[in-house]
Amino acid sequence: MGGISIWHWLIVLLIVLLVFGTKRLTTGARDLGKAVHEFKKGMNGDDDKPAPQLGNEQSTASQAQQDHRDDVAR
Repeated sequence: MGGISIWHWLIVLLIVLLVFGTKRLTTGARDLGKAVHEFKKGMNGDDDKPAPQLGNEQSTASQAQQDHRDDVAR
């Protein structure tokens, strides 16, 4: 008598569908799924692209020019 049966859950689901509508509920569920996926990906350390490295990077062409200048200066 004090428990919630399947019929109670179906009535609650019907009321929720009437109040929010199916489009809003599916969009919310999709956003929640994407958030969970991103969270799991972050926890595993799986990144699609490597993080950009900032600092003293030079391209191979500019490095070759610098090496050439060093050789000429000696």
